[in-house]
Amino acid sequence: MPANHATTLGALAQALNLELHGPADYPVSGLATLANAGPEDMAFLANPAYASQLAATRAGAVVLSAGDKHHCPAHCLVSRNPYADWARIAERLHPAEVPAAGIHPTAAIDPSTRVAASASVGAQVSIGPDCVIGDRSVIGPGCVIEAGAKIGDDTRLVAQVFIGSHCVLADRVIVHPGVVIGADGFGLAFDQGRWLKVPQLGRVRIGNDCEIGANTTIDRGAIDDTVLEEDVRLDNQVQIAHNVHIGAHTAIAGCVGIAGSTRIGRYCMIAGASGIAGHLEICDKVVITAMSTVLESISEPGHYGSGIPARPQRRWQRLLVRLGQLDDWARRLKRVEQGISKPTTSAKSSATTKKQ
Repeated sequence: MPANHATTLGALAQALNLELHGPADYPVSGLATLANAGPEDMAFLANPAYASQLAATRAGAVVLSAGDKHHCPAHCLVSRNPYADWARIAERLHPAEVPAAGIHPTAAIDPSTRVAASASVGAQVSIGPDCVIGDRSVIGPGCVIEAGAKIGDDTRLVAQVFIGSHCVLADRVIVHPGVVIGADGFGLAFDQGRWLKVPQLGRVRIGNDCEIGANTTIDRGAIDDTVLEEDVRLDNQVQIAHNVHIGAHTAIAGCVGIAGSTRIGRYCMIAGASGIAGHLEICDKVVITAMSTVLESISEPGHYGSGIPARPQRRWQRLLVRLGQLDDWARRLKRVEQGISKPTTSAKSSATTKKQ
């Protein structure tokens, strides 16, 4: 955990424009949950599921909404968005450690590459020709950056990150260990019984304030670029295929796979283990629930899902048996419906007699 920077309730209230209930000079030196906090810890309440823990908390102070302040036994900071302000407080108490500027003696950097004097380049880093490393950026140990790549200002590659040739990362991007940006996409043509590799000629372009989780892969475009607009957040082990375009402020949870040339809109949220087929259009403000399979474009904002929740084993086995019987039931139902829709022989005779 980063170093602890103690502060006071008053300083936090003033810095974040929060409503203070308690002494301004009350010290805050730690962060904890409602259940485990002590007298100098700051806790928070954002999820109603934890409201029952508020009355018994030993926290010195709590960040919460106006509706919860009357139930709080501790000092508190009232917020419109307690979780977001908790994040800001955590950043103040535990700011990220920034390595000293300079280039480690074991780094291998091509002479044509420009590294800002304020940047930090760690041990065993390899940077190819004609690259640019921006001001105050950090290239952590073991990273590989291929020819012509550009890294903006205040961007951090934590460690063991691969950036392919001519890819572009803008400002304030965070890239966690094991990420691969700009490897070849899965481009293949089948001819005369064999697969032929299709050259991947595009780049990856990543906008400002994006964050890429550990072991995520973002393939370079086949011809045009693969693009992440600003403030896109990817969790660990996400697969973004070639020529995917992800709109600004979209968040994608772990183990999601997005096939090639699909466009995801802005302000979307895609939950874990979902799969999205290629060449689709997902509009803005779509929420896709966990383990969903998306095979058609989505043109209306809203919540979409197809995952099957877990059930007790015996009940699930019964459901599987019934699932296997559905086709037979459908055929039987169709025969019944056809029988109802056709007049019987006696009904036809009766109708003929009446006409006579």
